Amino acid sequence: MSRIGKAPIALPKGVEVKINNGLVTVKGSKGELTQKVDLDINVAIHEDQILVTRPTDQKRHRALHGLYRSLIANMIKGVSEGFKTEQELVGVGYRATNKGQMLELSLGYSHNISFELPKEIKVTTTAEKGQNPKIIMESADKQLIGMVAAKIRSLRKPEPYKGKGIKFVGEQLRRKAGKSASKK
Repeated sequence: MSRIGKAPIALPKGVEVKINNGLVTVKGSKGELTQKVDLDINVAIHEDQILVTRPTDQKRHRALHGLYRSLIANMIKGVSEGFKTEQELVGVGYRATNKGQMLELSLGYSHNISFELPKEIKVTTTAEKGQNPKIIMESADKQLIGMVAAKIRSLRKPEPYKGKGIKFVGEQLRRKAGKSASKK
C-alpha cells in the first residue's frame, strides 16, 4: 500500500467535512474548499479521522490514492491553520507595493508590473530599511497560493551570478563564479 495514502487524516476541532458523490467539501474558520475525487477512490469518515482507500493495486489506483489523500490533508490544514508564503525581491531599486488585491512590482524593467491577485489570497508587502522588500501571501488554498507565488517568481527569476530577482525566503540559490582574470 501507499505509505502516504494509508495514513489517516486527523480532523481538528471546528472543521466540517462533507462527502457527496465524489466531491469532498471542507469548511473551517479560514474558509471553504472543495475537491473532486476520482470515483474509483473511496473517501470515508470514521469518528474523528478520514480514511482514503483504493479498490485495487493497479498503477493508476496507487498513484491516485496518495494524491487524493495529500490533497484532502492540505485542504483540512488550510481551512484550520492556513498557508503562508514569503518572497523577497533582491536587487537595487526592486520594490513591491500593494493596494488591495493589486500588486505593483518594480523589477528593473522599463515599466512597472501590475499583478492582480485572486480574492482568496491576502497579500501584504514590507519594505524595511537595510532589508530586501518582501511579499507575504496568506490563503487557505495551498494549490492556489503556490501557483500565484510561482507566477510572481517567473516575472524575474533569480540569476545565478549576483542572485538578483524574486526568491522565496530561506531558498538556497545555486551560485556561479563570474569571469576570472587570465594570467599571462
